[in-house]
Amino acid sequence: MNVLDVARKYPDLFRVKAIASRANTSSLIEQAREFKPDIVAIGDSSRSEDLNSLKEKGIKVLSGQSSLEEMASMKEADIIFMAISGTSALKPLISALEAGKNVALASKEPIVSAGMIITELADKTSATIIPVDSEHSAITQCLQGKKISDVERLYITGSGGALKDRKKEEFSSIRVEEVLNHPTWDMGDKITVDSATLMNKGLEVIEARWLFDVPEDRIKVVMHPEAVIHSMVEFTDGTIAASMFMPDMRFPILRALSYPDVLKSDLPRVDFKKLGSFTFYEPDTEKFPALGLAFRVLKEGGTLPAVLNSANEAAVGLFLKGEIKFNEIIEKVEETVEKHEKKDNPSLEDIIESEEWAKEEVLRVC
Repeated sequence: MNVLDVARKYPDLFRVKAIASRANTSSLIEQAREFKPDIVAIGDSSRSEDLNSLKEKGIKVLSGQSSLEEMASMKEADIIFMAISGTSALKPLISALEAGKNVALASKEPIVSAGMIITELADKTSATIIPVDSEHSAITQCLQGKKISDVERLYITGSGGALKDRKKEEFSSIRVEEVLNHPTWDMGDKITVDSATLMNKGLEVIEARWLFDVPEDRIKVVMHPEAVIHSMVEFTDGTIAASMFMPDMRFPILRALSYPDVLKSDLPRVDFKKLGSFTFYEPDTEKFPALGLAFRVLKEGGTLPAVLNSANEAAVGLFLKGEIKFNEIIEKVEETVEKHEKKDNPSLEDIIESEEWAKEEVLRVC
């Protein structure tokens, strides 16, 4: 895991107090033996007995979904690094923010589903959300020392994913392994599929709206296959600031863990001679309708972003299992969004109910 690799390189600055995993006990045991945390947690309670060897070493073992919430608010932690994929990240994030924690957030789904609730809670408890997505980390860097009122537009860049050069007519016959073959980034399966549909960019637009308090009509997506410029900020005077680094998640992780300081690193540098040139082009929203759908859902608001988020998670899961075709992912998401009876000004309970409904609806239809 990249965050542990960063911690490993700075043993005098970072101490790992706790580590959690949803179900991967073998990696959890290996990591615990190296970093010697006080606590480990496993989301899947049926796997807790696999961790008995850690108990014998004096490490406290927690299990079940509530254990992730407990650990996210632990008193001893200075910063919580959250990289839980999917909608299950929502409750642990709420728990961390209620405790007033600094959260290095690599999980975009909670902000997508409950952006207003999360940002209002962070303001109330003086918690700090430090983005770890490379795009939002880049925006944060460009905005340091600046006022949001001086921002004209945010530019979120995207590499285009594994299918940027494929024809739309081919999408129904594309295999899972082709979609997972991302040309630039090494990411988890779900995010890699989202990158191929451009849903990842749509979710990032929604996330940016809440993280930076910039409305959707001032957020633009630009395709940039070299993936070296991660985002740009245009200011009201016409100047543009860009954040550049090689496509390696350790850069935004290091920035988040050291925020607001900058640490010296040996991470790979941008070599302009090798790059030669930068490419930019508009996203093809006819070929990749997920992006337009995300903008629409953000504008309409209420519980629709939660439905979009959860329906997409369910549809991607079915595609990865070979139960639906690639082109059906966004079709099923859009159908679910259309069926949903939106609630305006939703409570957290409304959002959780909407997420559950959307997931069940996709599974029922498919």
